[in-house]
Amino acid sequence: MAKFLKDLRTIYVVGIGWHRYQPLSETAYVALGLQAIRQSLADAAIAWPDVESSYIGTGRLGMAAGRVMLKHLGANGRPLVHIENASASGSAAFRHACIEVAAGIADVCLAVGVDKPAVVQRAYTKTGLDNLAEGAIVPFTHFALLTDEYAHTHGVKPEDIALVAVKNHRNGSLNPNAHRQQVRTLGEILAGKPVSGTLTSLQCCPVGEGAAAVIVASEDAIKRLGINAARAVRVTASAASSERAGLHSAADAAITQHTIADALQQAGLKPQHVDVLEVHDAFTVEELQYIEAMGACEPGQAIHLLKAGAFDIGGQMAVSPSGGLIAMGHPLGPTGIGQIAEITAQLRGEAGARQHKGAKTGLAHMVGTGAVCYAHVLQKS
Repeated sequence: MAKFLKDLRTIYVVGIGWHRYQPLSETAYVALGLQAIRQSLADAAIAWPDVESSYIGTGRLGMAAGRVMLKHLGANGRPLVHIENASASGSAAFRHACIEVAAGIADVCLAVGVDKPAVVQRAYTKTGLDNLAEGAIVPFTHFALLTDEYAHTHGVKPEDIALVAVKNHRNGSLNPNAHRQQVRTLGEILAGKPVSGTLTSLQCCPVGEGAAAVIVASEDAIKRLGINAARAVRVTASAASSERAGLHSAADAAITQHTIADALQQAGLKPQHVDVLEVHDAFTVEELQYIEAMGACEPGQAIHLLKAGAFDIGGQMAVSPSGGLIAMGHPLGPTGIGQIAEITAQLRGEAGARQHKGAKTGLAHMVGTGAVCYAHVLQKS
């Protein structure tokens, strides 16, 4: 997208909405999604017929989940696309909504993510190729090993890495849409249910249910529909990549480095220009790895900056002010879109108790199994 960016129309996020991320309940996914969509329409002060195209990000609901949901808003014959891209499903939906508006195909697009916990068989189990490590190196074991590796390489303690969770639980306690809304001490986090290695349950993301939605619009649509331009947040970069040959245990960090570098180049920015960062912190060590991968500091320095408060709300760069995946939660489909909504609220100055003062530039980052990676830059003038 970088080489074509100069030829595309300017894109803005004009509406945001959520249904709280929460443990599995009896609430139908349709109700979850509709709440988020209706909030985003109300936030943009537009009506459902103004939306010209919709992208639905979901990882666990099955085929055609959006059709039976959107019909409650009124069947309008407009294009509808379902996107599954593992944890990055919502990020992919947002990117394609942006591309459609930027290309002039539509003036107003909806990107919505919605999911409920369910058992889904991953495609690699159907390839007919045996994986000798399957069942031994599951995600939490992989990240427990990465935690040990990070601690050993950089001479820090595993409990230092757990401070990521202290920060993110604190941020989540300020977020009414977060799955986890309780301040936790380091002692409480370390005493949590053991998961793997030094990882405890409070250092890992909860996978529940919820929804998030954003409305993307062109300048023409903002003028034509009377949308409040003062609350519109510009999308200045959209980058995506997938796993490269030769990558090993740190594949997610490596593709993060390339993808965020691409996004920052598109936006004409450097890492130090980012005021608000939402990253894929499904496990505590990931936040540190991705901060370093984006070039915000040298390898091994993120933990020291964390301990100094540099990544707190009000610090040098607010990292995961929503609570991140660790406290905000990770319902899959909504996660990447919820990051965009959080950054939009921050750049508008509407994030309430978790507001990062003076925020003008935000970056959203998600990784998906496979692996794929997405990064988006949003800016407020």
